Amino acid sequence: MTHSKFRRYALAAALALTALVGAAPAQAQQRAICYNCPPEWADWGSQLKTINARLGIQVPSDNKNSGQAIAALIAEKASPVADVVYLGGIAADPARDAGVLTPYKPKAWDKIPAGLKDPEGNWFAIHSGTLGLFVNTAALGGKPVPQSWGDLLKPEYKGMVGYLDPTSAAVGQLGVMAVNLALGGTYDNLEPGIKFFKALAKNQPIVPKQTSYARVISGEIPILLDYDFNAYRGQYTDKAAVRFVIPKEGTVVFPYVMGLVKGGPNADNGRKVLDYVLSDESQTLWGNAYLRPVFAEHLSAEAKARFLPDADYARAKPVDLKRLATAQPKIIERYKNEVQ
Repeated sequence: MTHSKFRRYALAAALALTALVGAAPAQAQQRAICYNCPPEWADWGSQLKTINARLGIQVPSDNKNSGQAIAALIAEKASPVADVVYLGGIAADPARDAGVLTPYKPKAWDKIPAGLKDPEGNWFAIHSGTLGLFVNTAALGGKPVPQSWGDLLKPEYKGMVGYLDPTSAAVGQLGVMAVNLALGGTYDNLEPGIKFFKALAKNQPIVPKQTSYARVISGEIPILLDYDFNAYRGQYTDKAAVRFVIPKEGTVVFPYVMGLVKGGPNADNGRKVLDYVLSDESQTLWGNAYLRPVFAEHLSAEAKARFLPDADYARAKPVDLKRLATAQPKIIERYKNEVQ
């Protein structure tokens, strides 16, 4: 072989090897895109790492909220980017009705209670949280920890109570309904809830538009209408002087759901992710993040010991997602016109 031919063969071999090396990671790395899977919320960070370890599927974190996720899915309908989506329960039917989801019934479908899944398979619950009072006891300045919705109207808590804006945040709308139902209202009759928030407005509440976990931990917002899993995270993970209170009048339990995006580019991987979030391992991980797994038997004894007693949770009733979704625009309209 001549020197020039040897050089040509060597160059061709080198280029071929480079191509193989470059292609290997791309071939090996499977992906699925999830909208609204933020690493700091519900400990999605641990879930995404475990999905990668168990399934070999990389799911990048995503900090959209439910409304932003649905808006993006609608905007991308002609050329979808996401494969799966995670949503607050109130957004489940609106996402289905927008035509951005496609039916898929994961492996554990039959075990999911009927009220926590779309009959056609467009969405299903994976875990839930209970709404109540997330209280920074050190920031109360010696005042007693409030034990009821009614306590929040007392002058001693002036300027100390926060809730997310019901005109823009699903948890804010849920807060109005939770109070409304606890004080004798119905999904059709919002009078008790609106009356309460009008009275609370005189107590100078703090009304942020975004999740305010850090503001409670710092003491900037001493009392926030929020979920139990955030309060337990603050108490047990971040070791802050916080606690969770289920108001004496009662409250609601709110599910979070997932669904398969219609026309997603990695649909097979999306299905595998949806199977996994209902697996025994994943359900236990949700419980370790202080959420109630949809399959209650996977809440470990250690995790359950950090929750308030069952007697307190007896005051928390499952929300009716369909009736809440119907009431949602009325909550926003009345809050804007009568409270804001």
